[in-house]
Amino acid sequence: MRRLIKFVVVLVLALGGWAFWWVNHSLPLSAPALELSVEPGTTPRSVARNVVDVGVETSADLLYWWFRLSGQARQIKAGNYELETGLTPRSLLAKLTRGEEALRSVTLVEGWTFKQVRAALLKAEHLKPDTEGFEDKVIMEKLGQPGRHPEGRFYPDTYTYAKNSSDLKVLLRAMHAMDKQLAQAWQARSADSPLKTPDELLILASIVEKETGRASDRDMVASVFSNRLRLGMMLQTDPTVIYGMGDKFDGNLRRQDLRTDTPWNTYTRTGLPPTPIAMPGKASLMAAARPASSRALYFVARGDGSSQFSDSLDAHNRAVNKFQRGQ
Repeated sequence: MRRLIKFVVVLVLALGGWAFWWVNHSLPLSAPALELSVEPGTTPRSVARNVVDVGVETSADLLYWWFRLSGQARQIKAGNYELETGLTPRSLLAKLTRGEEALRSVTLVEGWTFKQVRAALLKAEHLKPDTEGFEDKVIMEKLGQPGRHPEGRFYPDTYTYAKNSSDLKVLLRAMHAMDKQLAQAWQARSADSPLKTPDELLILASIVEKETGRASDRDMVASVFSNRLRLGMMLQTDPTVIYGMGDKFDGNLRRQDLRTDTPWNTYTRTGLPPTPIAMPGKASLMAAARPASSRALYFVARGDGSSQFSDSLDAHNRAVNKFQRGQ
Protein backbone atom coordinates (compact mmCIF):
# COMPACT_ATOMS: atom_id res chain seq x y z
CA MET A 1 0.00 0.00 0.00
CA ARG A 2 2.81 2.35 0.91
CA ARG A 3 4.51 1.60 -2.36
CA LEU A 4 1.31 2.44 -4.22
CA ILE A 5 0.91 5.73 -2.36
CA LYS A 6 4.54 6.55 -3.00
CA PHE A 7 4.11 5.74 -6.68
CA VAL A 8 1.01 7.94 -6.90
CA VAL A 9 2.80 10.82 -5.18
CA VAL A 10 5.76 10.51 -7.51
CA LEU A 11 3.42 10.31 -10.50
CA VAL A 12 1.48 13.39 -9.41
CA LEU A 13 4.71 15.32 -8.84
CA ALA A 14 6.01 14.24 -12.22
CA LEU A 15 2.80 15.26 -13.93
CA GLY A 16 2.79 18.55 -12.08
CA GLY A 17 6.38 19.20 -13.08
CA TRP A 18 5.63 18.33 -16.69
CA ALA A 19 2.54 20.55 -16.68
CA PHE A 20 4.55 23.45 -15.27
CA TRP A 21 7.19 22.91 -17.93
CA TRP A 22 4.58 22.66 -20.70
CA VAL A 23 2.66 25.86 -19.91
CA ASN A 24 5.93 27.80 -19.83
CA HIS A 25 7.62 26.11 -22.79
CA SER A 26 7.64 27.62 -26.29
CA LEU A 27 5.21 25.97 -28.65
CA PRO A 28 6.40 24.95 -32.13
CA LEU A 29 4.87 27.06 -34.91
CA SER A 30 4.55 26.18 -38.57
CA ALA A 31 5.70 29.72 -39.48
CA PRO A 32 7.46 32.60 -37.65
CA ALA A 33 4.13 34.42 -37.32
CA LEU A 34 0.59 33.07 -37.45
CA GLU A 35 -2.76 34.83 -37.54
CA LEU A 36 -5.58 33.72 -35.25
CA SER A 37 -9.13 35.03 -35.50
CA VAL A 38 -11.49 34.54 -32.56
CA GLU A 39 -15.06 35.39 -33.44
CA PRO A 40 -17.55 36.55 -30.80
CA GLY A 41 -19.21 33.61 -29.08
CA THR A 42 -16.45 31.10 -29.87
CA THR A 43 -16.20 28.44 -27.13
CA PRO A 44 -12.87 27.80 -25.35
CA ARG A 45 -12.71 24.34 -26.93
CA SER A 46 -13.13 25.83 -30.40
CA VAL A 47 -10.51 28.48 -29.65
CA ALA A 48 -8.05 25.74 -28.73
CA ARG A 49 -8.87 23.88 -31.93
CA ASN A 50 -8.45 27.06 -34.00
CA VAL A 51 -5.05 27.69 -32.45
CA VAL A 52 -3.89 24.29 -33.67
CA ASP A 53 -5.57 24.72 -37.06
CA VAL A 54 -3.66 27.94 -37.82
CA GLY A 55 -0.31 26.21 -37.26
CA VAL A 56 0.52 25.92 -33.54
CA GLU A 57 1.90 22.40 -33.19
CA THR A 58 0.40 21.11 -29.97
CA SER A 59 -2.64 19.23 -28.72
CA ALA A 60 -5.95 21.07 -28.91
CA ASP A 61 -7.17 19.01 -25.95
CA LEU A 62 -4.19 20.06 -23.83
CA LEU A 63 -4.79 23.69 -24.69
CA TYR A 64 -8.47 23.40 -23.85
CA TRP A 65 -7.78 21.83 -20.46
CA TRP A 66 -5.18 24.48 -19.74
CA PHE A 67 -7.78 27.15 -20.50
CA ARG A 68 -10.25 25.37 -18.20
CA LEU A 69 -7.88 24.67 -15.29
CA SER A 70 -6.54 28.23 -15.35
CA GLY A 71 -10.03 29.50 -14.47
CA GLN A 72 -9.79 32.07 -17.31
CA ALA A 73 -11.46 30.18 -20.15
CA ARG A 74 -14.51 32.44 -20.12
CA GLN A 75 -12.33 35.57 -20.20
CA ILE A 76 -11.00 34.88 -23.71
CA LYS A 77 -11.87 37.84 -25.91
CA ALA A 78 -12.84 37.94 -29.56
CA GLY A 79 -10.36 39.57 -31.89
CA ASN A 80 -7.55 39.13 -34.39
CA TYR A 81 -4.26 37.98 -32.91
CA GLU A 82 -0.70 37.43 -34.09
CA LEU A 83 1.04 34.35 -32.70
CA GLU A 84 4.82 34.61 -32.91
CA THR A 85 7.87 32.50 -32.18
CA GLY A 86 8.40 32.07 -28.43
CA LEU A 87 4.68 31.70 -27.71
CA THR A 88 3.93 29.55 -24.66
CA PRO A 89 0.55 28.23 -23.46
CA ARG A 90 0.76 30.75 -20.62
CA SER A 91 1.55 33.72 -22.86
CA LEU A 92 -1.09 32.60 -25.36
CA LEU A 93 -3.79 32.59 -22.70
CA ALA A 94 -2.62 35.97 -21.41
CA LYS A 95 -2.82 37.43 -24.91
CA LEU A 96 -6.32 36.06 -25.45
CA THR A 97 -7.72 37.14 -22.09
CA ARG A 98 -6.21 40.63 -22.30
CA GLY A 99 -7.46 41.09 -25.83
CA GLU A 100 -3.97 41.94 -27.11
CA GLU A 101 -5.00 42.11 -30.73
CA ALA A 102 -2.62 42.50 -33.64
CA LEU A 103 -2.58 46.22 -34.37
CA ARG A 104 -1.73 48.18 -37.48
CA SER A 105 -1.55 51.94 -37.96
CA VAL A 106 -2.30 54.56 -40.57
CA THR A 107 -1.06 58.15 -40.54
CA LEU A 108 -3.18 61.07 -41.72
CA VAL A 109 -0.89 63.98 -42.52
CA GLU A 110 -1.45 67.67 -41.74
CA GLY A 111 -2.46 69.55 -44.87
CA TRP A 112 -3.95 66.53 -46.62
CA THR A 113 -7.26 66.77 -48.42
CA PHE A 114 -10.06 64.29 -47.86
CA LYS A 115 -9.20 62.74 -51.22
CA GLN A 116 -5.70 61.99 -49.91
CA VAL A 117 -7.15 60.63 -46.67
CA ARG A 118 -9.34 58.20 -48.58
CA ALA A 119 -6.38 57.07 -50.70
CA ALA A 120 -4.30 56.42 -47.56
CA LEU A 121 -7.08 54.39 -45.93
CA LEU A 122 -7.48 52.34 -49.10
CA LYS A 123 -3.78 51.45 -49.01
CA ALA A 124 -3.63 50.81 -45.24
CA GLU A 125 -2.63 47.28 -44.31
CA HIS A 126 -5.43 44.99 -43.12
CA LEU A 127 -8.00 47.80 -43.00
CA LYS A 128 -11.38 46.87 -44.46
CA PRO A 129 -12.23 49.34 -47.26
CA ASP A 130 -15.89 49.64 -46.36
CA THR A 131 -16.08 53.15 -47.87
CA GLU A 132 -14.58 52.14 -51.21
CA GLY A 133 -16.82 53.35 -54.01
CA PHE A 134 -18.91 55.56 -51.72
CA GLU A 135 -19.47 59.21 -52.55
CA ASP A 136 -18.15 61.60 -49.91
CA LYS A 137 -21.67 62.55 -48.86
CA VAL A 138 -22.53 58.91 -48.22
CA ILE A 139 -19.50 58.52 -45.98
CA MET A 140 -20.57 61.54 -43.94
CA GLU A 141 -24.07 60.10 -43.64
CA LYS A 142 -22.65 56.86 -42.28
CA LEU A 143 -20.58 58.87 -39.81
CA GLY A 144 -23.74 60.56 -38.55
CA GLN A 145 -23.03 63.90 -40.25
CA PRO A 146 -25.46 64.09 -43.19
CA GLY A 147 -25.09 67.20 -45.31
CA ARG A 148 -21.70 68.16 -43.86
CA HIS A 149 -18.75 68.58 -46.21
CA PRO A 150 -15.94 66.18 -45.23
CA GLU A 151 -13.00 68.44 -45.99
CA GLY A 152 -10.95 69.32 -42.92
CA ARG A 153 -13.25 67.39 -40.57
CA PHE A 154 -10.69 64.74 -39.63
CA TYR A 155 -7.76 65.28 -37.30
CA PRO A 156 -4.31 64.51 -38.72
CA ASP A 157 -2.62 61.93 -36.50
CA THR A 158 -1.47 58.31 -36.43
CA TYR A 159 -4.32 55.91 -35.68
CA THR A 160 -3.89 52.30 -34.62
CA TYR A 161 -6.51 49.68 -35.37
CA ALA A 162 -7.07 45.97 -35.01
CA LYS A 163 -6.50 43.95 -38.13
CA ASN A 164 -9.55 43.79 -40.37
CA SER A 165 -11.17 46.79 -38.73
CA SER A 166 -13.40 49.02 -40.85
CA ASP A 167 -12.02 52.23 -42.33
CA LEU A 168 -15.22 53.87 -41.09
CA LYS A 169 -14.07 53.27 -37.51
CA VAL A 170 -10.79 55.07 -38.21
CA LEU A 171 -12.63 57.97 -39.82
CA LEU A 172 -15.03 58.18 -36.87
CA ARG A 173 -12.12 58.40 -34.41
CA ALA A 174 -10.41 61.04 -36.54
CA MET A 175 -13.64 63.04 -36.77
CA HIS A 176 -14.18 62.96 -33.02
CA ALA A 177 -10.53 63.96 -32.48
CA MET A 178 -10.99 67.00 -34.74
CA ASP A 179 -14.22 67.95 -32.97
CA LYS A 180 -12.32 67.91 -29.67
CA GLN A 181 -9.34 69.89 -30.94
CA LEU A 182 -11.58 72.43 -32.64
CA ALA A 183 -13.67 72.92 -29.49
CA GLN A 184 -10.51 73.54 -27.46
CA ALA A 185 -9.17 76.05 -29.98
CA TRP A 186 -12.52 77.85 -30.12
CA GLN A 187 -12.60 78.18 -26.34
CA ALA A 188 -9.06 79.61 -26.41
CA ARG A 189 -9.70 82.17 -29.19
CA SER A 190 -8.68 85.80 -28.78
CA ALA A 191 -11.32 88.24 -27.60
CA ASP A 192 -10.91 90.32 -30.79
CA SER A 193 -11.08 87.36 -33.16
CA PRO A 194 -12.99 88.17 -36.38
CA LEU A 195 -14.25 84.57 -36.53
CA LYS A 196 -17.92 84.05 -35.74
CA THR A 197 -18.19 80.26 -35.48
CA PRO A 198 -16.00 77.19 -34.87
CA ASP A 199 -16.50 76.28 -38.55
CA GLU A 200 -14.95 79.60 -39.58
CA LEU A 201 -12.00 78.84 -37.32
CA LEU A 202 -11.57 75.45 -38.98
CA ILE A 203 -11.65 77.02 -42.44
CA LEU A 204 -9.07 79.67 -41.52
CA ALA A 205 -6.86 77.06 -39.84
CA SER A 206 -6.87 74.99 -43.03
CA ILE A 207 -5.65 78.01 -45.00
CA VAL A 208 -2.95 78.71 -42.41
CA GLU A 209 -1.89 75.07 -42.66
CA LYS A 210 -1.42 75.30 -46.42
CA GLU A 211 0.22 78.74 -46.39
CA THR A 212 2.79 78.16 -43.63
CA GLY A 213 6.24 77.28 -44.91
CA ARG A 214 8.06 77.53 -41.60
CA ALA A 215 6.42 76.68 -38.27
CA SER A 216 7.77 79.81 -36.59
CA ASP A 217 5.78 81.95 -39.08
CA ARG A 218 2.45 80.26 -38.43
CA ASP A 219 1.07 82.83 -35.97
CA MET A 220 1.99 85.69 -38.30
CA VAL A 221 0.38 83.98 -41.29
CA ALA A 222 -2.79 83.68 -39.23
CA SER A 223 -2.46 87.33 -38.23
CA VAL A 224 -2.37 88.49 -41.86
CA PHE A 225 -5.58 86.67 -42.74
CA SER A 226 -7.31 87.74 -39.52
CA ASN A 227 -6.40 91.37 -40.19
CA ARG A 228 -7.74 91.10 -43.73
CA LEU A 229 -11.01 89.62 -42.48
CA ARG A 230 -11.44 92.51 -40.05
CA LEU A 231 -10.95 95.03 -42.83
CA GLY A 232 -13.13 93.21 -45.35
CA MET A 233 -10.18 92.68 -47.68
CA MET A 234 -10.00 89.71 -49.99
CA LEU A 235 -7.79 86.97 -48.57
CA GLN A 236 -6.13 86.37 -51.97
CA THR A 237 -4.54 83.07 -51.03
CA ASP A 238 -3.43 80.70 -53.78
CA PRO A 239 -4.20 77.40 -51.98
CA THR A 240 -7.92 78.21 -51.96
CA VAL A 241 -7.85 78.82 -55.71
CA ILE A 242 -6.02 75.54 -56.27
CA TYR A 243 -8.55 73.70 -54.12
CA GLY A 244 -11.43 75.18 -56.10
CA MET A 245 -9.83 74.03 -59.35
CA GLY A 246 -9.90 70.40 -58.23
CA ASP A 247 -8.49 67.96 -60.76
CA LYS A 248 -8.04 70.79 -63.28
CA PHE A 249 -4.96 71.99 -61.42
CA ASP A 250 -1.86 70.74 -63.25
CA GLY A 251 0.78 72.09 -60.89
CA ASN A 252 0.96 75.57 -62.41
CA LEU A 253 -1.23 78.42 -61.18
CA ARG A 254 -1.85 80.97 -63.91
CA ARG A 255 -3.28 84.50 -63.88
CA GLN A 256 -6.35 83.19 -65.65
CA ASP A 257 -6.91 80.75 -62.78
CA LEU A 258 -6.90 83.63 -60.32
CA ARG A 259 -9.60 85.38 -62.37
CA THR A 260 -11.80 82.29 -62.80
CA ASP A 261 -14.49 82.41 -60.14
CA THR A 262 -15.26 79.42 -57.92
CA PRO A 263 -16.72 79.37 -54.40
CA TRP A 264 -13.13 78.91 -53.13
CA ASN A 265 -11.46 81.64 -55.18
CA THR A 266 -10.43 84.24 -52.62
CA TYR A 267 -9.22 86.55 -55.42
CA THR A 268 -12.78 86.93 -56.73
CA ARG A 269 -14.72 86.64 -53.46
CA THR A 270 -14.37 88.31 -50.08
CA GLY A 271 -14.39 86.48 -46.78
CA LEU A 272 -13.64 82.87 -46.08
CA PRO A 273 -14.33 80.08 -48.58
CA PRO A 274 -17.36 77.85 -47.85
CA THR A 275 -15.36 74.89 -46.52
CA PRO A 276 -11.88 74.05 -45.24
CA ILE A 277 -9.38 73.22 -47.96
CA ALA A 278 -7.35 70.63 -46.01
CA MET A 279 -6.84 69.06 -42.58
CA PRO A 280 -5.25 71.53 -40.16
CA GLY A 281 -3.14 70.30 -37.27
CA LYS A 282 -3.30 71.56 -33.69
CA ALA A 283 -0.72 74.29 -34.26
CA SER A 284 -2.72 75.77 -37.14
CA LEU A 285 -5.97 75.55 -35.16
CA MET A 286 -4.41 77.46 -32.29
CA ALA A 287 -2.78 79.99 -34.62
CA ALA A 288 -6.17 80.71 -36.21
CA ALA A 289 -7.70 81.06 -32.75
CA ARG A 290 -4.92 83.22 -31.30
CA PRO A 291 -2.91 84.81 -34.11
CA ALA A 292 0.05 87.06 -33.49
CA SER A 293 -0.76 90.67 -32.70
CA SER A 294 0.34 92.68 -35.74
CA ARG A 295 -0.77 95.05 -38.49
CA ALA A 296 0.59 92.82 -41.23
CA LEU A 297 -1.61 92.50 -44.31
CA TYR A 298 0.83 90.86 -46.73
CA PHE A 299 3.53 88.23 -46.84
CA VAL A 300 5.82 86.78 -49.46
CA ALA A 301 8.07 83.72 -49.46
CA ARG A 302 11.75 84.46 -48.94
CA GLY A 303 12.81 81.31 -50.74
CA ASP A 304 14.13 79.50 -47.67
CA GLY A 305 10.77 78.38 -46.32
CA SER A 306 10.20 81.51 -44.28
CA SER A 307 8.07 84.55 -45.17
CA GLN A 308 8.52 88.32 -45.15
CA PHE A 309 5.55 90.14 -43.61
CA SER A 310 4.54 93.69 -44.46
CA ASP A 311 2.03 96.21 -43.08
CA SER A 312 1.61 98.16 -46.33
CA LEU A 313 1.38 97.44 -50.05
CA ASP A 314 4.47 99.53 -50.79
CA ALA A 315 6.53 97.52 -48.30
CA HIS A 316 5.10 94.30 -49.71
CA ASN A 317 6.01 95.28 -53.28
CA ARG A 318 9.56 96.00 -52.16
CA ALA A 319 9.69 92.58 -50.50
CA VAL A 320 8.38 90.91 -53.67
CA ASN A 321 11.04 92.65 -55.74
CA LYS A 322 13.73 91.56 -53.33
CA PHE A 323 12.77 87.99 -52.66
CA GLN A 324 10.87 86.97 -55.81
CA ARG A 325 12.46 89.08 -58.55
CA GLY A 326 15.93 89.55 -57.13
CA GLN A 327 15.80 93.32 -57.59
